[in-house]
Amino acid sequence: MFRTLRLVTCASLLTLCGFATAASAADLKVVASFSIIADLAKNVGGDRVKITSLVGPDGDAHVYEPRPADAASLEKANVVLVNGLQFEGFMSRLIEASGTKAPVVEVSKGIEPLKAEEEEHRHAHGDHGHEGHHHHGEFDPHAWQSIPNAEIYVKNIADAFCAADKAGCPTYTENSKTYLAKLAALQTEVKATIASIPEGKRTVITSHDAFGYFQHEYGLKFIAPEGISTEAEASAADVAKLIDQVREDKASAIFVENITNPRLVEQIARETGLKVGGTLYSDALSGSDGPAPTYIDMFRYNVNTIKNAILGS
Repeated sequence: MFRTLRLVTCASLLTLCGFATAASAADLKVVASFSIIADLAKNVGGDRVKITSLVGPDGDAHVYEPRPADAASLEKANVVLVNGLQFEGFMSRLIEASGTKAPVVEVSKGIEPLKAEEEEHRHAHGDHGHEGHHHHGEFDPHAWQSIPNAEIYVKNIADAFCAADKAGCPTYTENSKTYLAKLAALQTEVKATIASIPEGKRTVITSHDAFGYFQHEYGLKFIAPEGISTEAEASAADVAKLIDQVREDKASAIFVENITNPRLVEQIARETGLKVGGTLYSDALSGSDGPAPTYIDMFRYNVNTIKNAILGS
């Protein structure tokens, strides 16, 4: 009797061992170019994926300098996720240097990109914007600032994971369904929050032009002293123009971003009497102890920060 029991236990252990090996063998090694894509990928991949984000929380992908460890991560990757739309200037050199054989997936594929030129009226400067255009190409790459676009990102990520790990496909499909439902609920919430801001007060200033898709989707007007890239520096004439524009457009609030230098915004605030309404998260999440550690937290935090600054609550 005793021996039989022992055999049963052993057999169960072997079965469990078998499962453990299968699960860990399915660890899909994923490299994401920056923190926002890494978070979307985490929601799709769950326990089956191991995600490395090259540009971390509060990091600026516009000026990121890759490290040797990044090439090593890429070399071992099964899937590489990038935004595309020429957002990650550093990526193509890095991919080449790493010799990675992994598919490089542009998660923005299928969105309707906004032309950088279409946004020119939002700039408070002359030819300065062209530097931003030159840096990022023809289109504004910050497409994740619209939740419907993030839903397209999620579908692209799920497809990429299914292609790389067929056995995990049902898991990825299920996870993405759950997460897409959360994004749909967030979209409803964001629209309701914006609707509570009086129409005449929906103009705000940010330190760089990362909110074109937000403006397009939700009807807030953003003006920025810098171009689409944080590499561009605003000149004194640009700042003077912006200050005139603030007075003309009756901007309701001004914000710094977690990836840019706050000095310029503080100067504009001083000269226009606008209060700095807080920090917005544009191109990077916060650390886990900050207010925007996930994409959903980031969106909710940004929209509430804007509303509170405008309505003074």
